[in-house]
Amino acid sequence: MPSHPRIRIRRIYEAPGADEGYRVLVDRVWPRGISKEKAGIDAWDRDLAPSTALRKWFGHEPSRWKEFALRYRSELAGKTERLHELLRAAGSRDLTLLYGARDTEHNQAVVLREALVDLATGARTLSATD
Repeated sequence: MPSHPRIRIRRIYEAPGADEGYRVLVDRVWPRGISKEKAGIDAWDRDLAPSTALRKWFGHEPSRWKEFALRYRSELAGKTERLHELLRAAGSRDLTLLYGARDTEHNQAVVLREALVDLATGARTLSATD
């Protein structure tokens, strides 16, 4: 891939910006209280979201964050082709990963963004060893 998109994350409840490029919802379930029209998304990729079991185990508990990130990276390691497809779909546009969680620091989009950046730049493998 010759050029890599800028990858950012954003809460889906925030109004779309003018230059967010390819907008993808990366939650397994649709966020409450937002219509598909208002969301302004290009795609909904629930298959890249954490598994239901992992999502429920995490429960957005910051004390479980490190372990959640490790487990989620492990899940993503089996979805490398899907991650490449997402990068290809964005093309040269920016890629905005949308999530519904209230916590802006401890959510799956943070981990997914890191995995995509690593994949796009060849920085390291998808399995977390931190």
